Amino acid sequence: MSTVGATHVTVNRAPVLTLWAAVVARRLGFEREEALTLGRVVAGLNAYAKGKALGLYHPRAETVSKERKRLELGSVLHVHLLNRAVPMVRTDAGLRAVSKDKPVTPESVQRYLEARFGDMLEPTEAAMMSLARSIPDEELAAKAYPLYETFRPQIPAGVAGWGAVGILDLEQIRRLAAHRARGSS
Repeated sequence: MSTVGATHVTVNRAPVLTLWAAVVARRLGFEREEALTLGRVVAGLNAYAKGKALGLYHPRAETVSKERKRLELGSVLHVHLLNRAVPMVRTDAGLRAVSKDKPVTPESVQRYLEARFGDMLEPTEAAMMSLARSIPDEELAAKAYPLYETFRPQIPAGVAGWGAVGILDLEQIRRLAAHRARGSS
């Protein structure tokens, strides 16, 4: 990750989606630690779906069998966030999103975001929070993913774009927030 200027970040889409999903989850009432885990799993589910569509992942018999057994084990809460149903479990520390049958730790997500955004994490999160606050809850829940598609970094299509970095324009996010705020007043 590197910064291009005070308002641009060179980053790939996964951390951008992770952070945006966490910001949306916080805006919709989840605690920060819960929201971080939700963001990470949303991005992981998206990456898996994209990889599958590109032919990079193929279902395996043992995976299907493992999933079937997991579903029989018990209670899991599913949270719908950015067009994904994210499984969550209650831990001693609170609700945590689940990935590969294990609760995600918010500390690992925070380290991931810090590594990807560096000193631009705080201004990026602030811009995203401003956008999320400019939208009523119900509308945000319904339109969070299409909004992400408007500001996410542009990358090459297909396999060439897998893991590629692009430019995240924080001014574009701020303009979206200002436009939304003006439209609601």
